[in-house]
Amino acid sequence: MKAKLVDNDADLHQILAIQKENHLDSVSITTKKEKGFVTVKHDFETIKKLNAKAPQIVVSNGVEIVGYALVMLKECKGLIPVLVPMFTLFESIQYKGRNLSELNYYVMGQICIADGYKRKGLFEKLYLKHKEVYSKQFDYCITEVSSSNTPSMKAHEKVGFKTIYTFCDTTDEWHVLLWDWHS
Repeated sequence: MKAKLVDNDADLHQILAIQKENHLDSVSITTKKEKGFVTVKHDFETIKKLNAKAPQIVVSNGVEIVGYALVMLKECKGLIPVLVPMFTLFESIQYKGRNLSELNYYVMGQICIADGYKRKGLFEKLYLKHKEVYSKQFDYCITEVSSSNTPSMKAHEKVGFKTIYTFCDTTDEWHVLLWDWHS
């Protein structure tokens, strides 16, 4: 299995297919608890714009994409309206005495592994590729994970993410997670 940067529209379509299969509206309660889920749906034009700003990272089995980890630059926050409040929240959170808005970071827009490929080290492989590609440009990778998504919380912590803030909204309790690449 190889992690790589997205360089064609076919890869983007495969990301959307995996996303659809793993969206919280598409999976059972048991699957949510045992394997995790994603909460945001993208359309092709949006993911294409995200990829034009910063190449997305995927993992392939040699034939098809079996996992992805989306890069979302701060300048792209308006592309996905449901995520604008997240970016607004980030402006008020502090890390090491500084507001996140002052820090050099990007957002992990979403990470997901196709069913049948989970728990095979691909989550870590995707994040290590992120670090390889983006740690020269950015100091931090930040994301939000639902408290009810226990598999995702555990996997992020294993990679090196730390919870820096927790909050509740109308849908769930959320952890703002930060991976400090230079500590």
